[in-house]
Amino acid sequence: MNIPAIALAAAAVLLAIIPALTAQSAPAEPEMKFGIRVKPGPMDSVLLKDYKPDSSLVVPVTNIAKARFPVIDAHTHSGMSHIRTAADVDAWVRTMDEVGVEYSVVFTDAYGDAFAMQIALFAPHRDRFQLWCSLDTENIDDPGYPKRVAAGVERCYQMGARGIGEITDKGSGIQEASLPKGKRLHFDDPRLDLAWEACARLKMPVNMHIADHPSAWQPLGPHQERTPDFQTFNLYGKDVLSYEDLLASRDRLLLRHPKTLFIACHLSNHGNNLASLGKALDRFPNLYLDISARDYEIGRQPRTAAAFLSKYKDRVLFGTDMERDAEMYRGWWRLLETADEFMPGRIWWPYYGLDLPDSVLEALYRNNAKRLLNWAPW
Repeated sequence: MNIPAIALAAAAVLLAIIPALTAQSAPAEPEMKFGIRVKPGPMDSVLLKDYKPDSSLVVPVTNIAKARFPVIDAHTHSGMSHIRTAADVDAWVRTMDEVGVEYSVVFTDAYGDAFAMQIALFAPHRDRFQLWCSLDTENIDDPGYPKRVAAGVERCYQMGARGIGEITDKGSGIQEASLPKGKRLHFDDPRLDLAWEACARLKMPVNMHIADHPSAWQPLGPHQERTPDFQTFNLYGKDVLSYEDLLASRDRLLLRHPKTLFIACHLSNHGNNLASLGKALDRFPNLYLDISARDYEIGRQPRTAAAFLSKYKDRVLFGTDMERDAEMYRGWWRLLETADEFMPGRIWWPYYGLDLPDSVLEALYRNNAKRLLNWAPW
């Protein structure tokens, strides 16, 4: 190649890369968000999990020491709350007195001899607690399992159990061991029919934790609804039933056992769509709910939630599922009884008070539990 040709080729290459070089050297246009040019700065290094902004908003703060009516907390745990000794139970009673909780329903997560130990632990305060047992989920492929699990329910009742729960299925079944899909025990499994029939006969309600918050089935990342603190509950891509399949299993169960009273805790993990949840309540008269651990669900949609709780005031029970701290309870009183705004929440968004009328509060706090639960002495 002669010199002029080489020069022409070099010029062509230079002309080709000049726009790219110019583009690299030209400053990028700042991103526009809501009419503001976003510029880099120190906040760029703040991690999402660490972002806890201080609010400058000045709004009323209502402090409520005791609930407006004596409360029955229909969703507590002994194991989760680390109740091991008589002194632990005594301390729990003192907290209940302090905040206005008359009675607590305790999920022991025990059956058989382990449940008998729980009965002995709480017996000195039997006037303040109602104990519920769990289900035997061992050797579920044994042909005798259906009769065995039903007999276990009967035995627990004779020892003092007045309900079953919290029984949980987030998609991998309610059994303790990890099993392949075809072997898992779900709420609507025929192997549990005799147990559910025993519950109906003994008037033992069943507290069922069906599914989880629907965001658990969504990928982790910038669009995940709940904060990183909740990523441990994420089920995306795991070998579990879908959220929709779990709600369908709930409906099949309710249809097959219309005489058994089921309390779907955490608003049946359906509180993100209260209109749809209301249709389920309309369809299944044996379905009831508790609001435990879903303060963030009702607190971010206060008008919709207040209307829902008013419409279905005879179908929803109060519960916490959040240890036994006095300030935790007072947070609930403020959320349900006041019209306070922009209250700190456990997830990401602030809460807004529902300001429920007395008729709804009394039904939620105690009347529904008094009517629906089995209060036979234990």
